[in-house]
Amino acid sequence: MRKNTVLTLLFALALVLSMMGCEDTKARQENEQLKAHVAELAKESGDLQNRVGELTQENAALKRENDQLKMRAKTKKSKKSKHHRSSSSGH
Repeated sequence: MRKNTVLTLLFALALVLSMMGCEDTKARQENEQLKAHVAELAKESGDLQNRVGELTQENAALKRENDQLKMRAKTKKSKKSKHHRSSSSGH
């Protein structure tokens, strides 16, 4: 009976070790997948940060252009209103 107990314990030990090996393999595979996903996300984050920088610069350039156009529009309105005043007073 002692032999059966020893054999059963050895079998159980072998079974547990093999299950741990499977779990370890699964954990490694999952870990590798997660590492790949993190690397992909880090690349995307860097790309997005670059894009934000580009858009910020583009936005600043468009604001400057818009301000210049507003100034030109004000200047043209002032000249037109002065021109209308002087022609109406000359009549």
